[in-house]
Amino acid sequence: MPGFTRLASLPSTQPMRRHRLLLLSAALLLTACASTVAPPSDQATAAQAKPTYIPPPVPVEERVLRSVVSLQDRLYRVAAPLLISNTQLCKNNARNLLGFTAKNKYSYSPEFVNAAQNALQLNERLQVMGVLTGSGAARAGLQHGDKLIAVESKPMPTGENAERQASALLAPLVTGRTSVKLTVERSGSENALIVPLTYACAFGLELGNTGNVTAYADGHRVLITHGMMNFAQSDEELAYVIAKEMAHNALSHATRLRVSATIGGIIDNLTRVRPDMSTMAGLGGVKPMPRDLDAMADKLSLYMLARAGYNIDQVVPFWQRMASQYPATVLTAYTALHPATAYRVTIMQKTVADIKAKQAAKKPLLP
Repeated sequence: MPGFTRLASLPSTQPMRRHRLLLLSAALLLTACASTVAPPSDQATAAQAKPTYIPPPVPVEERVLRSVVSLQDRLYRVAAPLLISNTQLCKNNARNLLGFTAKNKYSYSPEFVNAAQNALQLNERLQVMGVLTGSGAARAGLQHGDKLIAVESKPMPTGENAERQASALLAPLVTGRTSVKLTVERSGSENALIVPLTYACAFGLELGNTGNVTAYADGHRVLITHGMMNFAQSDEELAYVIAKEMAHNALSHATRLRVSATIGGIIDNLTRVRPDMSTMAGLGGVKPMPRDLDAMADKLSLYMLARAGYNIDQVVPFWQRMASQYPATVLTAYTALHPATAYRVTIMQKTVADIKAKQAAKKPLLP
């Protein structure tokens, strides 16, 4: 859907997690069985007549899907002010967006279709999964769970290819206009909403299914791994990473280094249910970012963060901690692809001082 990208699926640690969850379920069942043994009291007969109810265990796929959706929601929420506040800095990558994501049960891998139906209450029809904070969709009152019936009186597609068909239907409708008419079903009733389009940076946000602490940008998309999301100790730190990769995209670094296709392939792989980690050996075919280009992205990302209202005081300590815990010798982590930490820190410190001076003088926050 325009405005965002699809959700990633099952993390790469699924087999181990499945094993742990099954063991946990078994342990709970054994405990419950032990609890139903009649106590040595006068109430033994009553206790036997009313055995403890043990609800069936929640399928692993449903647990995992809920976890993935939660991570993706956090990613979108943190990215929202960065996308909306930085159209001047995204250069040729800003355009009108609808400002929401929509999925149906077929938006997920085949093994997750039933889980999507049971855990997320999705069916054949596209349903709003997330609304971009601060967007026209949010102002129009679009809500999570709204089912998409029509756009500009044209029926919204349903079924297995609904997302792709909806994108083809919506793409021309967001060009040359300021709003679109959406008909949605909510609580059994149809409602017509006029949704103002949102001018924003048009970078897709992806969740990577790996514990590797890293991130990628291919010129159009930003991928943050769940390992990186766990490393970030706050939403503010997560914003530092998103802004850095957005800056690489805005500066066309993947294109300049001729690695767009390589990084695009990595992103495609890491968003799969079970990524092929054998292709991720070493640096995965990507050369380390030259220090001058990396510092350019650091500078631009700091302006993006400040314009979006994020506190930039802890940016330098964050990247220093990253380099300390995951040095360049850890080839699967971020610093291996961005090794010039000392040089980057020098540029970041100067940029922070420049931004604060502009803020004090109430000057535009432009590099």
